[in-house]
Amino acid sequence: MSTPTPIKRIEALKPLSREHHQGLLLAWKIRTGFAKGIAVARIKAYTDWFYKEHLCPHFEIEEDLIFPILGEGHKLVSTAFIQHKKLRQLFTKKDNLKETLQEIEKELTNHIRFEERVLFNEIQNVASKRQLALIEEIHQTQDFIDNTNDPFWIKGEA
Repeated sequence: MSTPTPIKRIEALKPLSREHHQGLLLAWKIRTGFAKGIAVARIKAYTDWFYKEHLCPHFEIEEDLIFPILGEGHKLVSTAFIQHKKLRQLFTKKDNLKETLQEIEKELTNHIRFEERVLFNEIQNVASKRQLALIEEIHQTQDFIDNTNDPFWIKGEA
């Protein structure tokens, strides 16, 4: 079985792809927390922090800068907006927390895979140099600063 060829991401979209990596790590942290028997409230506290500090600004950049490249009525953009809406609903849901967190893990992973493998590839194919320059100007790479107040996902931190 061959290894899939890595996606060549253009420079302007690399910061967003790095943020996607952090989203995939969030999904891993949720899975790890459940596997270790961590209290749901601890996992939820971390996901609430991640949503507010990282995911909301990420969605805003995508919706304001990235999606307009294809246009509001584009099928892929419509799919991404629907996924963003569902994720916002899940992250702000206050009941059935264990099931909600499990759904966040699944939906976030699927959403990131869709954006990385499908949506961003289409955007790379049609974006103008001017559009890409604007993205680079507005959205700079920033180091991810994690919330390590309660690192429940680390070995021995049950």
